[in-house]
Amino acid sequence: MPAAPLTDSSSSISSTRLTSLDLFRGVTIAAMILVNDPGNDHPYWPLEHAQWNGWTPTDLIFPFFLFIVGVSLVFSFEFRLRRGDSKSVLLLHTVRRAVIIFAIGLAMNYCLVLIAPSAFPGLRIPGVLQRIGVCYLAASILFLYTRPRTRAVVVAVLLIGYWILMRFVPVPGFGVPGRDIPFLHPDANLAAYLDRRFLTTLWDKTRDPEGLLSTLPAIATALLGVFTGEWLRSKRSPQTKLVGMLGCGAIGLVLGRTWGIWFPINKNLWTSSYVLFTAGFALVCLALCYWAADIKGWRGVSSNGIWSRPFLIFGRNAIAAFIVAWFFDVLQYVFNFRRNGQIESSHDYIFQRLFAPLGSPSFASLLFSLAFVLLCLLPIWLMDRKKIFLKI
Repeated sequence: MPAAPLTDSSSSISSTRLTSLDLFRGVTIAAMILVNDPGNDHPYWPLEHAQWNGWTPTDLIFPFFLFIVGVSLVFSFEFRLRRGDSKSVLLLHTVRRAVIIFAIGLAMNYCLVLIAPSAFPGLRIPGVLQRIGVCYLAASILFLYTRPRTRAVVVAVLLIGYWILMRFVPVPGFGVPGRDIPFLHPDANLAAYLDRRFLTTLWDKTRDPEGLLSTLPAIATALLGVFTGEWLRSKRSPQTKLVGMLGCGAIGLVLGRTWGIWFPINKNLWTSSYVLFTAGFALVCLALCYWAADIKGWRGVSSNGIWSRPFLIFGRNAIAAFIVAWFFDVLQYVFNFRRNGQIESSHDYIFQRLFAPLGSPSFASLLFSLAFVLLCLLPIWLMDRKKIFLKI
């Protein structure tokens, strides 16, 4: 994301802006809000995470963010390098930005401790923003100080090395995966063991989806975005760039599904097959956005591109959208109502009275989620009109 890890490209100069990247980022933000805020426990299956191995459309959202991080930092850094900024200046700025992103994530987790101490008895260190900050920092350092060939080797080492660790290293107290214990057992795998060993509060009690070991292949996701950013910044024709992204995306999908036979696609463990598969998917989606926004010119101001305007608004102010969605989500459970002697959250109160009567539980849940997306869009739209962009 051109200006910041989640990315707010508003700080980029127009000549370096890629509208399709704003569009892709905005669609991803909207999808994140949609799946994070269901009306009840019965959403349609595409709006739920896979229970363990396998994937659903929801499992694509987080890796899409990390992929966009890699694409965006190329645009931001190359512009600033050409402007005359030194690599050391960029590095210091990157470290500061990564620390702030990590700190915001920690602050959000601490708020959960205050709001729901029974569910979160202690401060959870990992999180979505924390992983974004770490991956952004690692990808930025590698982009600034290594050549593409070296970065390709790093990606291969991260993916193959992670598979070797998860497949062949004995898990203390359990044994060798595939021999003594099932391979990728939810609780008896090396990543889960390290999370329990070195972390305190975990999201899933026995493991954390943003844990220590699984952050290594997540860095590879950001690096694959870096390669895409370099491809888009090249002097090739738009048609060549489009075909290249579609072709590489198809290769990533095939390689990911093929490797998934031996190393299953798994979002919670961020398996190597998951990295290739989701990066391939991200390439195809970005290519479609590139074709629509940057080749065909279907943007928010055109009659053909009016559909894209809400997504572009989200995409230009992604960090603000992320925080606004989190804030509104928290408010639903802070303010409660007492009804017939029972405490009822604002979320349940609103859903039961406004949405539950409108259809089946799954359909009502979808309507609630869509309404929540529109609610989050309102302040971001107002910020966009006032040219207010949250930057880090």
